[in-house]
Amino acid sequence: MPSAFPPAARLHRPSEYAAALKGRRIARGALFVVSSPRQPANGGGARLGLIVPKRQVPLAVGRNTIKRVVREAFRVRRASLPDGDWVFRLVARPEPGSLTALKRQVRLEVDTLLSRIAPC
Repeated sequence: MPSAFPPAARLHRPSEYAAALKGRRIARGALFVVSSPRQPANGGGARLGLIVPKRQVPLAVGRNTIKRVVREAFRVRRASLPDGDWVFRLVARPEPGSLTALKRQVRLEVDTLLSRIAPC
């Protein structure tokens, strides 16, 4: 599988997010909750949706960093994930600190949650 993250690997419409959020909660960590729709996917591969609210991370640089790290972790593991829509929603405020510490904290948790979704 190519290492790109094409538009087909992302959720785009609000209805897609709503279906996933109304679905079942797959995994929960200290920062994120992973949700997926109840209906099985059509075989289009794993797709990612991100919800990083301003209430949890007030600065745009922090929100963008979190999204970038989650996208990269998902891109690397996408081939091993089951088909479906996966929405990562930030539910807790990350610990204050440097961007490097934020990246490390987010990557550890996302890798853990992805391994719960599809053990390699």
